[in-house]
Amino acid sequence: MILWTIRLATLCYAAALAQLIYRRDARPLWTLGCLLYLAHVLAAFHFAYHWSHAFAVAETARQTQALFGLNWGGGVWFNYVFTALWTADTLWWWCSPQTRASRPLWLSRSIHFYLAWMFINGAIVFPQGLTRWVSLALAAALVLAAKHAKLNSNASREHRQPH
Repeated sequence: MILWTIRLATLCYAAALAQLIYRRDARPLWTLGCLLYLAHVLAAFHFAYHWSHAFAVAETARQTQALFGLNWGGGVWFNYVFTALWTADTLWWWCSPQTRASRPLWLSRSIHFYLAWMFINGAIVFPQGLTRWVSLALAAALVLAAKHAKLNSNASREHRQPH
């Protein structure tokens, strides 16, 4: 349950980003991804960490030590911020979609940057095997989609301008 909830949340996150890139309604996928992520957090704290913050910190430190040679469990706090941020953004989208849509660009980009950074760490840097490669392929596909959408947008804008 721990692995599949985060794998499905990652797929929903990537699909929601693709919807955003192509200016389609991403709220259902964004919400489903967030709910699956919250299920992942609950499953991890129940089955892996036994509802212990100290154990979560120790396990995070162990994983960080194994990967980077640094015995540091502070990364768990980045996960807490991620959880709060994605949940708050999802709630904002449902409670006040107009204010969310008109938020400053710097805020929107900051939120997306942080979420993407955490997904890159959680889905590409820390895992091994197939999960890493599938996540890397998804990330590459999103980058290519964003470039494609930008090129199409620029071409469309140039085509509409009088010559």
